[in-house]
Amino acid sequence: MINKKVILTGNFGVGKTSLFNRFFYNRFSDKYLTTIGVKVDKKVIQVENKEISILLWDIAGEVSQDKVPNSYFLGASGIIYVFDLARPLTFNNIVKDIEHLKEMIPDSIVKIVGNKKDLLSESALAETLEELALECDIITSAKTGENVEDLFEKLGMDLLALEQMK
Repeated sequence: MINKKVILTGNFGVGKTSLFNRFFYNRFSDKYLTTIGVKVDKKVIQVENKEISILLWDIAGEVSQDKVPNSYFLGASGIIYVFDLARPLTFNNIVKDIEHLKEMIPDSIVKIVGNKKDLLSESALAETLEELALECDIITSAKTGENVEDLFEKLGMDLLALEQMK
């Protein structure tokens, strides 16, 4: 079995914990409770007939926030950077944050995830993605569960490919 540490990060209130809860427990809550520190859980997924154990760290706050120790990021093979499709303010630091993360953990796989698709119409979503001018790896809705499993399956495939290159 392949074991991989994955970091779930991004601005406050973008739905990191909701994605975490949807992936692990297939549940969603509209109640907003800010994560304090870090929440960690493990799930085994199947990718190309191989088992990958994902140790997912749901980290509170923002990448550049002084309250989040850099040690939380160390040893990660994957990064899921989440932003809120309905709140353009959460797009502002994506490039800077990804650069910072790649400096800390240069060999990690990064997935940029636009979350809360359920809050936008198709036309508003298209407009938002056009304005963003940044490649987003996947669009999700933790509320409906749309593309959440796909996110982790794609990440798992990339982690497996990375492992096979070693």
